[in-house]
Amino acid sequence: MGHPGLRSAEVEDQFKDAMAGLPAGVVVVSTRDRAGFRGLTASSFASVSLEPLLVLVCLDRFAQTRDAVAVSRAFNVSVLERGQEFVAERFAGRAPMVDPAWREVPHVLGANGLPVVRGCVAWFECELRDMHHAGDHDIAVGEVTRARRDSGEPLVSWDRAFWRLC
Repeated sequence: MGHPGLRSAEVEDQFKDAMAGLPAGVVVVSTRDRAGFRGLTASSFASVSLEPLLVLVCLDRFAQTRDAVAVSRAFNVSVLERGQEFVAERFAGRAPMVDPAWREVPHVLGANGLPVVRGCVAWFECELRDMHHAGDHDIAVGEVTRARRDSGEPLVSWDRAFWRLC
């Protein structure tokens, strides 16, 4: 066994490959800071509790959106629909002319004044309850103040690509 704090590039590649085998819903997290709206794509989003209503999302520790969530203490989560790959790519930093703002992204504002992707399958408005450090990401735990499910089929990430369920 090696040193517990060290890992080889081979183990890291094995980890990434194994995680790519786990299908996950694709969401966009939105918030705001002094510069305006911010957003990022995430695939680590889950329900935590029914009493109180809590969800979690994992945010890259070095993302502007993570910092904005910590300061604003509020965020929305849009569950993307199949066909919204361009939105996922934009907020993942892979689309042309990428920026974390919401220019040219179809959206509406939730009751909390934060963006919700227009045409998404479901969305959640959240107040930040806790932020936990976890390696190179932070786990944002939000208390859900509003939620809605619309019709549509979710966009799924699997094997390093976006997929449709049907």
